[in-house]
Amino acid sequence: MNRLRTHRLTPYAAVAAPALMALYGGIRLVPGSRAPGLGWTAGHTAMFAGLLLFAPVLVALRGLLAPRSAAGRAAAGAALGTAFAGLACSLVQIGIDLYVGVVAAGKADQSRLFDRVQGVPGVLPLVYQVGPLLFYVGLLALLVAAAVGPARALRWWSPVLMLVGTAASGVDLALIPVAAVCYLVALAPLVRPGTVRRAALA
Repeated sequence: MNRLRTHRLTPYAAVAAPALMALYGGIRLVPGSRAPGLGWTAGHTAMFAGLLLFAPVLVALRGLLAPRSAAGRAAAGAALGTAFAGLACSLVQIGIDLYVGVVAAGKADQSRLFDRVQGVPGVLPLVYQVGPLLFYVGLLALLVAAAVGPARALRWWSPVLMLVGTAASGVDLALIPVAAVCYLVALAPLVRPGTVRRAALA
């Protein structure tokens, strides 16, 4: 059986991305970390780095697919594009949060700055509400395709765990560490590329 060969960064990214996400979620639980200061900056820096590391993960997941038709290749490309669009929105959101946390003089000033930024037409839906959701939609689509598509490179539990983790963090941000564990297990096959089958990147 042929095995998947991934970029050497992929196994590390598949572990580090959820781990940094968990670190962010853990820091959020520390009293005072939601106001400008070390906790805010450290947590959001960890999340920003974690999101960046999802980029090679997305590319690796696309590489697992083996679409046999033009429509299949278009769908795979659309899922990857959707995920990257959402990832970009999420990075902008965290970047804004980092900037506000650094320049704000206190909690009240932080709220004022957020109101100013989010008051710009289009920023709230694009960067904070709808845009970031595209990352999870695209990521889930890639996982589902890798699990049930022609390549069947992943097991069924990878997309299920991703969905459970995403739903958990959506219900309560305090569950971000739980979501991160779900993501880590879901992406575990990428940590050991020999456990998934190789599929040609169309």
